[in-house]
Amino acid sequence: MSYQALATQLKVLADPSRLEIMDLLSCGELCACDILAHFEFSQPTLSHHMKALVGCGLVTARKDGNKQMYQLNAEQLAYINENLTQLHTANARCICRNMKGGAC
Repeated sequence: MSYQALATQLKVLADPSRLEIMDLLSCGELCACDILAHFEFSQPTLSHHMKALVGCGLVTARKDGNKQMYQLNAEQLAYINENLTQLHTANARCICRNMKGGAC
């Protein structure tokens, strides 16, 4: 587990608008115009949020003609879920096994 990568993704997800965008995308791929229609903020604000989500790998983007299409990255969401589960579960990969005295 990379604590830095996980922390970066969690920081991006800590924004309520980004969580709402993720929820919208859970229904399937959407174009930027459809996402924007759901919110009361400007196109540059949406671009800022999408850049953060795409930048940390939580969302994928592709061009379809003149439309920008977005989709959840299921692999990254599974990665986050798996690593968060490991944080509260003692297992063979647990960091505490490297501690003196082996706390686990």
